[in-house]
Amino acid sequence: MRHGNHSSDASIATDNVPAYAAGAGSAASVQPSRGGDSRRRPSAPRHGALWQVLGIIAELLLIAAAICALYIVWQMWWTGVEAEQAQNETTQSVNWSDPSNNGGDVKVAEAQEGDPPVQPEKTAYGDLIAQVYIPRFGSQWHRNLVEGTTLEQLNRHGLGHYQDTQMPGQVGNFAVAGHRNGYGQPLGDVDKLQEGDPIIIRTKDYWYVYHYTRYEIVLPTDIYVIAPNPENSSVEPTKRMITLTTCEPKYSTPTHRWISYGELAYWAKVSDGVPKELTTTDSSSEVRFATKETPSLVSKIGSLDKVVYGALVAWLILFIAAAVAWRWPVLKAIRLGERRRPDASIYGTLLRLQPGVAPIRWLLLAVLLFAGAAALFQWVFPWAAANIPFLNVELRGVQLGRAHVRA
Repeated sequence: MRHGNHSSDASIATDNVPAYAAGAGSAASVQPSRGGDSRRRPSAPRHGALWQVLGIIAELLLIAAAICALYIVWQMWWTGVEAEQAQNETTQSVNWSDPSNNGGDVKVAEAQEGDPPVQPEKTAYGDLIAQVYIPRFGSQWHRNLVEGTTLEQLNRHGLGHYQDTQMPGQVGNFAVAGHRNGYGQPLGDVDKLQEGDPIIIRTKDYWYVYHYTRYEIVLPTDIYVIAPNPENSSVEPTKRMITLTTCEPKYSTPTHRWISYGELAYWAKVSDGVPKELTTTDSSSEVRFATKETPSLVSKIGSLDKVVYGALVAWLILFIAAAVAWRWPVLKAIRLGERRRPDASIYGTLLRLQPGVAPIRWLLLAVLLFAGAAALFQWVFPWAAANIPFLNVELRGVQLGRAHVRA
């Protein structure tokens, strides 16, 4: 019988492997060492306090950068998704005919003569007035138009009608406001309009086809642009005009307003078909509705609160199962000194707090971070945009004159 120390590969201790790299869940992490000592010696000592503090500061800066990046994604993309969803719900709640005829062939509505009817005659704050089509903005561009220009309406319902201005078809100025950046940026491409471009308003029963004429850039206090006669506010109006107002510049603090004007060209009946400006001819010479009104897939998700709760439930179930199988033995090894206590680290702590082997821990962390990001989108960012002055300056940049904006 041989006596002495054995040097088999199977008995090599893992002293030099950090705790979080050795697979936090390995129940067999305690290896016999020379001399028959069954306890594993702690690995290299922790870094100094100053080094750990600097590491935490760097991690906090990275977290701040990640939150800022997520805020930009929320404002530039997710607010548009929510606005599209709200507009789809509004459209479905009213009994209006489908101009596309469910994708079939359509008729070109004949231009009518005489004074156009005014519709709607009366509206309440938040009511759907019309749907707006501007072919210059693309075949998928169409927005709802509701009564009122407060952020409550503009952030979720597309475009808003200045309540003190005329209705579609009336002599005077039919004035509309909309975001140029974020919240679906309904007027994001307003600078691309060219003289003669159609701006089409569809109410329940009528089409009003305006033609774009010109634009100007004014100060927020220049409320003459939404007066009944913006060309000369001291003279009674004789034209049937439309005015679109939005912020300028587009991607920074809005100091001015971009104003686009148009004049009514003709009106038509919805029952007769659709305006020729909204038609196209397919390969079989059939006339089709040119605007694609199919909702995007992501707009069908709905509120993110259910996503947050579902992700947290999935994380909790997986966490409990992995903790029973792997986490508790590892914590016991740390208490016994068989594993060294890891350095202070935000990211490292988050990862180490997740139980299980490395793939399980990364999965748990990914689910937790996803739930956190969804919570930011659903609750934190909307609150910040509405209550932090630095963030809500841009949101107010679509409006003209506080006298025309109802709180």
